[in-house]
Amino acid sequence: MDRSLLEAALFGYNVALERLQEKIAAIRQQLRLGRSGHVATVTANGPKPKPRRTMSAAARKRIADAQKKRWAAFHDNGEKPAMRAEPKRTMSPERKAALVANLAKARATRAAKRTAA
Repeated sequence: MDRSLLEAALFGYNVALERLQEKIAAIRQQLRLGRSGHVATVTANGPKPKPRRTMSAAARKRIADAQKKRWAAFHDNGEKPAMRAEPKRTMSPERKAALVANLAKARATRAAKRTAA
């Protein structure tokens, strides 16, 4: 291989390297901003993310027991809350018959349109 061929190859690789570095910089910029606008902790050369905190079994049991105690106190007042303050309204038989007649009339009209089409 002659020197000019090697220089051309080196020039081509440098151009490709610059393009890659621009793309890497753009991706890093997106990672820094992220969707929420805060700096992301995971980057290729940046700081490692903090390890997740673990909780002992005893601590989990204490939390569960405290939650059960709160629920028991909440439900232990002895009386159940009323679902409605006033009784549910009922429909008169006359009004119910009128609604059924209107529904039958609408269904008949719809059926007549289908058969006509």
